Amino acid sequence: MERKALFIINPISGGKKKDGVPELIEKYLDPAAYKPVIVFSDGVSHARQIAKEAVNKFDLIVAVGGDGTVNEVASALVGAETHFGIIPFGSGNGLARFLGIPMDSEQAIKTLNTGNIEAIDTAKLNGKPFFNMAGMGFDAHISEVFSHTKKRGFISYIKSSIQEIAKYKPQPYQLEIDGKDYQREAFMLSFANSSQYGNNAHISPKASVQDGLLDICVIKMFPLWRFPEMGIRMLNKTADKTNYVEIIRGKNINVKRIKPGPVHLDGEPKVMGTDINIEIVPHSLKIIVGSSYKKSSI
Repeated sequence: MERKALFIINPISGGKKKDGVPELIEKYLDPAAYKPVIVFSDGVSHARQIAKEAVNKFDLIVAVGGDGTVNEVASALVGAETHFGIIPFGSGNGLARFLGIPMDSEQAIKTLNTGNIEAIDTAKLNGKPFFNMAGMGFDAHISEVFSHTKKRGFISYIKSSIQEIAKYKPQPYQLEIDGKDYQREAFMLSFANSSQYGNNAHISPKASVQDGLLDICVIKMFPLWRFPEMGIRMLNKTADKTNYVEIIRGKNINVKRIKPGPVHLDGEPKVMGTDINIEIVPHSLKIIVGSSYKKSSI
C-alpha cells in the first residue's frame, strides 16, 4: 500500500527562501518510502489548520520551517498515529538539532526515508502544546520584542537580547513542582523538554524527550559581564555547572507570578496571566529522528 507524506512549507520562517524545496523533495525523497504532497502555509496558524485536516489521511506530515512551524504542525499530531517529520529552516531549530535531524535540507529529506521513528514526550502550558522549550521572564520578554522587529535570524535575536538585558529586572515566582513548593527570584524560567533553546545553546544538558519529565531551569540574575561566559557554557554544555542555573525535574508544574506578561512556547510569544500550569504528556508524538540521536528513557 502506497504511503503518503504531506510537506507543509512555511515560506517566511527564518528569513530563508524555500522556492527550491519542492524540487529537493522530488529529488531526494525515496518514492518507495512516500508519495509526496506539498503545500505552502499562508499566515499565522495556517500550518496548524492544514495539519489538523490532514491527520490520519497521511502517513507522515512534515514541517518545513522553524520552531514556530514545528509547533503548529506537531500540535495537530499529538496522540495521533500519523508520523511527524522536520526539515529545519528556522533561526534556532532547537528540537531538530536535539533529535539529530540534519540542518542541510537534502540530508534532512534523506533522513525521512529511513523511517527511524521515536515516540517523544510533549508538554502543555495552560493547555497549549509545546515540544522543545517554553519559558517566562527574560527569554519570553525577548521573544515578544523580537516578534515586532523586521529583521529575523540569530544575529538580530542576539542584538535584541543585548539591548534589553541591561534594563531587565528579575521577578519573584512561586513554584509548585509535583506537590512540592519552591520560592525563587529568577531572571528567567525555562521549561525544557529537550536540552537546548536552539543553535546548540544547551541550558539543561541532561534533558531527555523520553523520560516523562520536564527540566525546570531557574536562571538567576547574573552580572552583565558574565553574559559571554553564560553563552559559552550553553554551547559547551556546562550551563548546569554554574551557581546561576538550578534545575528541578518534574511532571506537573504550577507557577504564580506577580503580574501578567509574556510567556513563550517554542519561541513564539503569548501574553498570559499570573497563574501558569505546565504538564508533560509522555510518549505522545511519533517523530522521525536523525541517525545521531541517542535514545534515552527513565
